[in-house]
Amino acid sequence: MDEVCRWASEGFTTLCHGSKACQALPILRLRQPLLPVPVRTSSVQDTSPMLLFQRKAGSHKAQAPSALPNKRGSTLGSAAYTGPDLRREFSALQGLVARLRLLPPRRWRRGEAGAMRLQTPQFQALFTPGLRSVAELFEKKNYELRIAGGAVRDLLSGMTPQDVDFATTATPAEMKEMFTSAGVRLINNKGEKHGTITARLHEQNFEITTLRIDVVTDGRHAEVEFTTDWEKDAERRDLTVNSMFLGLDGMLYDFFNGYEDLKNKKIRFVGKASARIQEDYLRILRYFRFYGRIAEKPDDHEPTTLEAIKENAKGLAGISGERIWVELKKILLGNHVNHLVRLLYELDVAQYIGLPLNGSLEELDRVTKNVQNLCPKPMTVLTSLFKVKDDVTNLDLRLKISKEEKNLGLFLVKHRQELTKAVGPEPLRPYQDFIMDSREANTNSKIMELLKYQGEEHLLKELQEWTVPSFPVSGHDLRKMGVSSGKEIGTALQQLREEWKKSGYHMDKEELLSCLKK
Repeated sequence: MDEVCRWASEGFTTLCHGSKACQALPILRLRQPLLPVPVRTSSVQDTSPMLLFQRKAGSHKAQAPSALPNKRGSTLGSAAYTGPDLRREFSALQGLVARLRLLPPRRWRRGEAGAMRLQTPQFQALFTPGLRSVAELFEKKNYELRIAGGAVRDLLSGMTPQDVDFATTATPAEMKEMFTSAGVRLINNKGEKHGTITARLHEQNFEITTLRIDVVTDGRHAEVEFTTDWEKDAERRDLTVNSMFLGLDGMLYDFFNGYEDLKNKKIRFVGKASARIQEDYLRILRYFRFYGRIAEKPDDHEPTTLEAIKENAKGLAGISGERIWVELKKILLGNHVNHLVRLLYELDVAQYIGLPLNGSLEELDRVTKNVQNLCPKPMTVLTSLFKVKDDVTNLDLRLKISKEEKNLGLFLVKHRQELTKAVGPEPLRPYQDFIMDSREANTNSKIMELLKYQGEEHLLKELQEWTVPSFPVSGHDLRKMGVSSGKEIGTALQQLREEWKKSGYHMDKEELLSCLKK
């Protein structure tokens, strides 16, 4: 205990998972704010988290990572410690803490704060020849490079990220000079003014952004300055689960308890919700999008967050419809859709994003149940709010939806009540007949969305297995039978189509032509 007291008095504490042993050690709860300082193990194979915490107000400047070699000749993690050499001291502390059962099992895990090392198949799969080449270039120049934002969140969730963004301490000018000298092709120069350089190596694009701080914001865009402070960059991000960084050695850097929130399925803004929202009002919708993606319960919101959203909802009026539609579509495809859309109305958000003022929330409740596990299009779900066609038109005016999306909305509003399954042995027939009679494009796809809307899962599967048949008779066949007039051919073809339809589209050419002979 005396040894733990000595470490506590020097400003360090150990990793804790809320065990009884930890609760019995009040000396580990220090008055001063602590910063995470990961210390790499000496073994390359050891992936257990070895964590220390450093006083925020220290008298020593952090040493560069390259100045901290370990016994195997590699370097320590880039989040360096201050003060005396800690290897020997930490080894003794680790043994003591292990005896007190304060350390977690020896696999990657993180406690209430700090860092961890991640070694998963999804993480290892990122190391393509292109990424290895990028990493070598940054290492030669002694620039720090880490995975940032959503990719870190996905990796921690056991998912393979679709897009991987990188953050660095190098400025855009330094990156351009580095890549140009190495003969690396640079593309998409538009991002340079925002600090982003896109390099292409081994047929792969790498989007790398300099650490930034916001200087001026107007609720839509921000003027930024570059920095080398990782925490300052994390501070400007929207949600805690999106504010983490992951070193290429697998070390997690988490300044705002994002991993704890991810593990507990909590969605929180970084710092004050109002401040983050006012930097970019679209973050209101991003909050709901990630809530539907991560949160387990439909109503696990912090009251202060909802208050901040309601107070700032009007700011969405200045956000472009295209940006709003991107986020709204993702909300509609997530979990807790009916609960989240109700909140959009209760918090006065709906009126600023094109939703009808008197949207049918009861129909939304019914449809969200119908479409479960059926992979509906966002417009299919959203149409449940619309009572008349004008609601679709007004949405289009605000959000600039695609022609296909608008047509689907209009189609569902028109046919959701009148086109229903038949009573009897062929319940799918009304939908099949509609497809065969229609001359509109994508009718088959629209009918499938209608079946999802109506919750007709079995009919949907039947329709998906049904191949739209081709009418077997042509005008040429009728001419060979002596029908010469164009008008007569048209009339005959229509009569034969009706016979074919009555047969359930089973009659072949000979059977149909025999009907004509009679």
